Amino acid sequence: MDDQLRQQAIELYDRFTHDGMERRDFFAAMTRLAGGAAAANLLIGSIAASPAAAAIVPADDKRLRTGMTSLRGAAGQDAYKVYFAEPRARAAKRGTVIVIHENRGLNEHTRDVARRLALAGFYAVAPDFLSPSGGTPANEDAARTAIGKLDLGTATAAGVAMLDQLRARKSGNGHVGMVGFCWGGAYVNRVAVAAGAKLTAGVAYYGPAPDPAEARRVAAPLMLHYAGLDDRVNATGRPWSPRSRRRARKSRPSPMPGSTTRSTTTPRSNAMTSPPPTWRGDARSPSSRATCAEQEKGPGDCSPGPSLVRPGQPL
Repeated sequence: MDDQLRQQAIELYDRFTHDGMERRDFFAAMTRLAGGAAAANLLIGSIAASPAAAAIVPADDKRLRTGMTSLRGAAGQDAYKVYFAEPRARAAKRGTVIVIHENRGLNEHTRDVARRLALAGFYAVAPDFLSPSGGTPANEDAARTAIGKLDLGTATAAGVAMLDQLRARKSGNGHVGMVGFCWGGAYVNRVAVAAGAKLTAGVAYYGPAPDPAEARRVAAPLMLHYAGLDDRVNATGRPWSPRSRRRARKSRPSPMPGSTTRSTTTPRSNAMTSPPPTWRGDARSPSSRATCAEQEKGPGDCSPGPSLVRPGQPL
């Protein structure tokens, strides 16, 4: 498959998974591109996400405690189902990282990222934001449809409420970071706006950015990842990044030339061919260690650099 054909297929897949393109229209366009229905199915299979295949840490890893719990939403909201992972080894009070899922809901990839973070020494939680409608369905199309119906204001308020609860954990150190992918990347930016200083640090992988005027409300340091070929998201990220960088003391955009997306759920990520982010934070920061975990690295593999955490806020 030549690069041009693959890129056209990825752009079609992006319209289908993020812009509401009807499945029938998507398959018809893919069939024309591939030259036939059988070839279209093969092409789709080569670029479609595979959350289970992306797993790195086994669900039953003996070094971890994992399971389901719940966190309250904002006032008047029901509780949200939450997957958690933490090291079995005893340690001093731990920092917490909230892992925000893509528009496919809470799936095995998101749980795996939580486990990677737990192995890095954090208490990691991954909320299911489809909990109010019964939880993430097994069918990805149904999950995307349900995500599209979410009220973002309500979901963001729930995230701020979760921050309050996690900051107050007796076994925690009061610091809570957040990392999100795609829909979750956009969500991290929204929570950074809404939560102010309650959020210790955030990492966003893609996701349309908020109105740049909202950047004045950001207090947490942010690491923002953008794929070089993702024009749809980059159109919002370009004005947002400099604004948020001026407001958040040590925020930094991290462009990845030649990449369409960086999440390891799918072969289309160019994860093995695109360069790594151009900047990495201190391995003590939950946000930078989240980045290392997503890149299939341990915290010791992060190059030393300026911390995303403000002085006096060790994580």
